[in-house]
Amino acid sequence: MSVNFIADLGYLIGALAFVVGLGKLSSPDTAKRGNQWAAMGMGIAILASLVYPLETTYNNFIWIFGGMLIGAIIGWIVAKRIQMTAMPQLVSLFNGFGGACAVLLGFIELFPLTTSTIAFPSGGLLIIILTIIIGAISFTGSMLAWAKLDGRVNDKNVTFGGHKYLNLFLLVVLIGLSILLLIQNNTAPSWVIYGLLALALVYGVSFVAPIGGADMPVVISLLNSLTGLSAAAAGLIYDNQIMLIGGILVGASGTILTVLMCQAMNRSLLNVIAGGFGSTGKSIAASDLGQVKEITINDTAILLYYSDSVVFIPGYGLAVAQAQKAVKELDDLLEANGVEVRYAIHPVAGRMPGHMNVLLAEADVPYPKLLDLEDANAALPNTDVVVIVGANDVVNPAAETDPGSPIYGMPVLQAWNAKHSIVLKRSMSVGYAGIQNPLFFGDKNKMLFGDAKDTMQKLISEVKSL
Repeated sequence: MSVNFIADLGYLIGALAFVVGLGKLSSPDTAKRGNQWAAMGMGIAILASLVYPLETTYNNFIWIFGGMLIGAIIGWIVAKRIQMTAMPQLVSLFNGFGGACAVLLGFIELFPLTTSTIAFPSGGLLIIILTIIIGAISFTGSMLAWAKLDGRVNDKNVTFGGHKYLNLFLLVVLIGLSILLLIQNNTAPSWVIYGLLALALVYGVSFVAPIGGADMPVVISLLNSLTGLSAAAAGLIYDNQIMLIGGILVGASGTILTVLMCQAMNRSLLNVIAGGFGSTGKSIAASDLGQVKEITINDTAILLYYSDSVVFIPGYGLAVAQAQKAVKELDDLLEANGVEVRYAIHPVAGRMPGHMNVLLAEADVPYPKLLDLEDANAALPNTDVVVIVGANDVVNPAAETDPGSPIYGMPVLQAWNAKHSIVLKRSMSVGYAGIQNPLFFGDKNKMLFGDAKDTMQKLISEVKSL
């Protein structure tokens, strides 16, 4: 049995495990098993790749196992320590590392052009250039997305009016350098190669800079798609089937998810990339909307306890406060009293696709209790109380009533149709889109100020005393 046969068989089994895992990731009920299948497929693919050095005269196993050991230790430590609320940052960070690997592989292959007189085949050179460009955009773009999500960079500090024209200029220059390198090949001066790499890295930062925080779910899925494409391109460079298949699967799934996220916001991808809501929102003054009405912990507990149906709408504030387990405990108390409790999940709530689903799953909320946008809006008119926990833009009626609003046309959860709504917030500050929410000033709405987790724990104590 040849070494190539063993490696190819391992790649085939690994690829099948990827497909099975990806299929199971489509549902929260099977997502954990899907992740295990995908991890098993990756493990098999790595073992298959280790077979190839056996045919060479190079003793690379010290470097290979050294790199694997370092990566495994770092990955294990980070995975054990990371909070579920910080998962979007971790996804962006790891995604960026994937792009960095593609850039490194592409540059290693391209570097000989600076000293060699042997020309590259045009097709092969084009693949290397695309690997570098796509990987670089994914790397630096993901790093900036991580910095934004982690609160280290403010949107206003990295963008300016007309930023899209800068991006267009950078893109044109990047394409020009690529064409120049393709034409000149081995006669191209070294500055063209280094300039291509540097400009691609700069473009990744500039590409993500004008995209507002409210669009982060789309950005993450788009960058994930780019990383997959760069991995597929690297697979073409090395004629490695598992890199090619894995990259295509990641790229395709990321692209599909990006399209679904855009549809959920009723916006085009071009509109998101150009910098939509979250970066240019114009807030209505609170004085123009009237006065908010506050509610006490005791009154909230009574209202919830004696309701027939309650719907929780979680947002990023729930993630920040780490209040998901407290919400589930309150849910259990209410259901023990005969109250029907469900959760309305907006597709772009949080900072990455499925963020709220992940947090609620961590708190052992049964998946059937989660309502998608359409089902939630159908159920809200018959709901006694809707409790909005740290959400803002996804329940803003301006998306349906104000043509001048930056989020006009975005499908939202129609919390105002419930008989009563209670909003848990720290203050009256605007959400990530930077605009005021008229719902908070509505006749049927009450505000319950404070940290979401602390407020929930107080509500739990009050409900227990009833």
